[in-house]
Amino acid sequence: MPRILVAEDEARISSFIEKGLKSAGYGVETVADGVDALALARSGEFDLLLLDIGLPGIDGFEVLRRLREGANPLPVVILTARDSAADTVAGFEGGANDYIAKPFRFDELLARVRVRLQDARQQQAQPAAAQTLDCGRVSLDLRTRRITSEAGTFDLSAREYALAEEFMRNPEQVLSREQLLSRVWGLDFDPGSNVVDVYVRYLRRKIGADHLKTVRGMGYRFTGAPD
Repeated sequence: MPRILVAEDEARISSFIEKGLKSAGYGVETVADGVDALALARSGEFDLLLLDIGLPGIDGFEVLRRLREGANPLPVVILTARDSAADTVAGFEGGANDYIAKPFRFDELLARVRVRLQDARQQQAQPAAAQTLDCGRVSLDLRTRRITSEAGTFDLSAREYALAEEFMRNPEQVLSREQLLSRVWGLDFDPGSNVVDVYVRYLRRKIGADHLKTVRGMGYRFTGAPD
């Protein structure tokens, strides 16, 4: 039985999530502050963390930062009333796997939980040997999350890495914002969000603008060997 840690300081919301997840067959433990959330997340006893941003003690962003600094791969879905693009980007930059804004429907939350748990199982099943994804003059190390091009070698955040991998597995194809939102951010992410454009800019700074072309009215196209 997968075990889920719920870090949420609003008792009503915490109880709602706990009851729903238990009914769906998951083991659940709840905490109401960031200090306890971090300690339990580090314990290795859980398969996923539902993390509220506005926690007392230390907030959710700090919990996430400390987890990822310690190379803890625990999947994290952020729960927050903050739904601005800046907070969304901050969450993904910090290493969150998904993001859902309050108020939310429980069936949407449950779907995101299932997808992230499935992703984690698939990653664990992959061979541990170092692998690279090469496309023209760009090389992506799938183990270290470093990307190399004429511009140099750079570390990628979790979301930059996922976006780069999606582009490099589909070279010369035009990928729409909607496709990228679905494949990289998952499910029905807000189609009005500019998060794709933000992350494309981040990638361009690291690999060079010539490798990521804007196709007006359609989306973006990656090329490994620009003219």
